[in-house]
Amino acid sequence: MSGALPPLAIGFFGLGTGYFIYGGWEFFRIPREMSDKVSKVLGQWGVWMPGFMQFLAGTYLFLGLTVFNAFQGSPVLYMAATAFTAYGVHWFALGINRYYGGDTTVDGYMAIAFLWISITGAFVFFKAGDIPVGILFVLLALVYISDIPASLLKSASWTRIKGFWHLVTGTWLMYLMFAAVTTFALGMSLPL
Repeated sequence: MSGALPPLAIGFFGLGTGYFIYGGWEFFRIPREMSDKVSKVLGQWGVWMPGFMQFLAGTYLFLGLTVFNAFQGSPVLYMAATAFTAYGVHWFALGINRYYGGDTTVDGYMAIAFLWISITGAFVFFKAGDIPVGILFVLLALVYISDIPASLLKSASWTRIKGFWHLVTGTWLMYLMFAAVTTFALGMSLPL
């Protein structure tokens, strides 16, 4: 199994799609009102795109690193597996909570834990020399820094700031997805 390819593009695409959906609504507020229908559709997208696709990527990476020994020589994939799995489960919770119209105030406390995993990811990938993915984790940290006051204070201004960082990070995730696919499928050498 020495030629195994890590499913990075799946995780990047799933999270990027979720960030465009949530960020678009947070930043542009279209549709204007948070109706039951809007809440349900945000919840569904949150569960399936960033939730399921990241969880799938993280689980695949952990199995490849531990059970099948498929990714020898790529120890930083341990950080990717940790992040994809944790962020995937996190999006399951966010999506289900949004779908059922739960109180999102406590998301501010969750954001503290995910700020830590973002800082850890930035440290690991910058230390490993993977600047593009290190940048991703810095952007993720900015999302969670803005999520803390947006959620705990129910602040429209901070929610809009969080939406901005969702959109910026979503764009960077789409670049990383493109870089991963073209690197693995075509042998190109975009920084990844």
